[in-house]
Amino acid sequence: MILELATIDIKADQNAGFEAALTQAQEVLKQSKGYVSHEFKKCIEQPNRYILLITWETLEAHTVGFRESELFVQWRGLIGSFFENPPVVVHYRAI
Repeated sequence: MILELATIDIKADQNAGFEAALTQAQEVLKQSKGYVSHEFKKCIEQPNRYILLITWETLEAHTVGFRESELFVQWRGLIGSFFENPPVVVHYRAI
């Protein structure tokens, strides 16, 4: 299993719209082959910062299977306009 951690900073005063779009976007995410589970968290100290924790079966399930699919286009179409800057995405594996 691979854990994707994405840090997303959104534009000021866009929290309600982003969170509504994220609710829709998670339904798109769940359709992706290799998807396992997810959690979305909002930062307390920086209210325009969110982290997305998404578990994938393999690294390639995310980097190829999802990112190169029409589902990713739909996903980014729902939430991308809220981004202040590109998300920082890193992957982790258990040790």
